[in-house]
Amino acid sequence: MDIHFDCTQCGRCCHNLKLPLSVDEAKRWAKNGHEVQLLIEATPAYEVPERGSPERYRFDRSFPAMSGSVPIRVSVIVVAAFEGACPHLLQDMRCGAYETRPTVCRIYPAEVSPRAQLVPAQKACPPGAWLPDQPLLLSDGVIADNELSLLIDAHRAASLADVELKQQACRSLGIASAAFANEGYALFSLLPDIVDEVFANRLLAPLEDAEAAQWQFVTNRQPTLIMLETVEATSKVISRGDTYIGFFEDDI
Repeated sequence: MDIHFDCTQCGRCCHNLKLPLSVDEAKRWAKNGHEVQLLIEATPAYEVPERGSPERYRFDRSFPAMSGSVPIRVSVIVVAAFEGACPHLLQDMRCGAYETRPTVCRIYPAEVSPRAQLVPAQKACPPGAWLPDQPLLLSDGVIADNELSLLIDAHRAASLADVELKQQACRSLGIASAAFANEGYALFSLLPDIVDEVFANRLLAPLEDAEAAQWQFVTNRQPTLIMLETVEATSKVISRGDTYIGFFEDDI
């Protein structure tokens, strides 16, 4: 199936976001005085997924740790956080930082994760953006624009290259809590003036020590808590709020 798309400059996709950034983009965002957050999740990982599988994409963009006696992989997403309009959005809905806007803005509404299907109804763009007379975006699931395809490749490469810096950032900040994958995120806000230092390129401890670092899962769901306790992973109850984005209602 072919999907056609062209931006209508409605501004819907520029409001109330946690916008994924590369580490370099986060540094630039913070230098303008804007808020940066870390969204953290983790999952047990007893073996390495096969290359090319959706699970391997997540695995490669995470780092190893332990939770009790359970080996885990920790994923950190660095985001630009804002309520209401993006601080760069102009009154006429044009981007005031168009030439330096984050890569994920350039890619939208295409999907970044491999094998993720683009569903127009799930995007913020209005129906007029998807009319058949608009430029071709996807043809049988394949990106039709070579420049867009290269941007997606670059975004994936940056997320892979940033893994060690994210790991170091967590260690330097003393962060060792993660949501259970697909249930939410543990949220940590960074003051703009510390972002550059937090992501400084330095090794704080030998890699083998980092792999043995102890993390705890945070959850607001009783079944998850019981499961984690059963496998002897370290866990803690938390409610949805400023430090936990839960995808489910609290039931603990």
